[in-house]
Amino acid sequence: MKKYFERLGKKSKKAFEKKIDKDTKNRVLTNYALSINKYRKLILLQNKKDIDYAKKIGLKSNFISRLELDLNKINAIVNSIKSILKLKDPTNKILEQWKRPNGLKIKKVSVPIGVIGIIYESRPNVTSDVSCLCFKSGNCVILKGGSEAYFTNKILSNLFRRSLKICKVDPNYVQFINIKNRKVVDYMLSKMTKYIDIIIPRGGKNLVKKVQETSKLPVIGHLEGLCHTYIDKSANLNMALKVVLNAKLRNTAICGATETVLLNEKLLKKFSKALITKLESNKCVVYTDNKIRKIYKGNTILASEKNWKTEYLASKVSIKSVKDVNEAIRHINKYGTKHTDAIICRNKRTSEIFLKNVKSSITMHNTSTQFADGGEFGFGAEVGISTNNLPPRGPVGLGQLVSYKYEVFGTGQIRK
Repeated sequence: MKKYFERLGKKSKKAFEKKIDKDTKNRVLTNYALSINKYRKLILLQNKKDIDYAKKIGLKSNFISRLELDLNKINAIVNSIKSILKLKDPTNKILEQWKRPNGLKIKKVSVPIGVIGIIYESRPNVTSDVSCLCFKSGNCVILKGGSEAYFTNKILSNLFRRSLKICKVDPNYVQFINIKNRKVVDYMLSKMTKYIDIIIPRGGKNLVKKVQETSKLPVIGHLEGLCHTYIDKSANLNMALKVVLNAKLRNTAICGATETVLLNEKLLKKFSKALITKLESNKCVVYTDNKIRKIYKGNTILASEKNWKTEYLASKVSIKSVKDVNEAIRHINKYGTKHTDAIICRNKRTSEIFLKNVKSSITMHNTSTQFADGGEFGFGAEVGISTNNLPPRGPVGLGQLVSYKYEVFGTGQIRK
């Protein structure tokens, strides 16, 4: 394993030394999109091998649905590549420039990060998305997909490498780890500091927690998406109902799904029944505090402290009454995971207080938390969501996969 990873790392470092111009990058992505269309039958054939294996080892149906490809999902992969193609190259951009009194000219310029390691599970589109995003931002990528998606990930990465070769670019800009041994992840996190500059995990809580706790490399990612929607007393209640239903139920399995609804206590009598009835009619299990249970006499379950800390990723939701926006903010900052939190209200001052004081990487006003996604932000795709306090934060797309350096120009100045 040591020799395998050293070869992998050296190949990435060597490829990274060869800077690629923006036209060549776009030619590679164009060819890749054409290749996926051309070989879609072969991709589906390889995907079937993974599906058969997943069923054989007894993976859950929701896991298999994420893994499974069809023509619509392949079209979505191609469309994502086309979206990334339209975006401007984020490298070698002058971010700021100024001149000092001594005549020195200073430029702050965007540069690639280097070699990025991606550890991910189940979703094959991640192979395509991160390969395209990393390459267009000038980075090399080493891909470690889950063993359950081995054949699909391998063909998608091989097609990218094929496009690199056709366009006369070092194919080692993208490398796929073809060892299924579980010790691979441990080795990447602890023994590749010489070759990998940053690790990005995409997957379930257990994977991300393992990466964050054991990695000797910097990590971009989030552990949980415990998202909140606060409905203020000034909210348009028709809007609030529509938004909350979407934020919770559109796709319950994504990290941007709302898990806790905070309801202003002045709305309890006139809105709690309508909200809970609608959620329950959509087969959503509802946990509420005592104040709400006294008003709504339906089938809600009494919430405990555990509920405020729970990311359900299922058709379950917690609802809590709060006095005002300040109590909502305190609750979110105590129990939230700095992912995405929203306020529904018509009062501009109240919304400003919420947006500025909730500590999350994404705060929203009058919209669904399910928009916490790089594609929805106009990034073409994302390699993940970051809840780190240091940047990048939120959806990590093309523009977030760069760092910067300072270029200083003088005319012979010396420091006294």
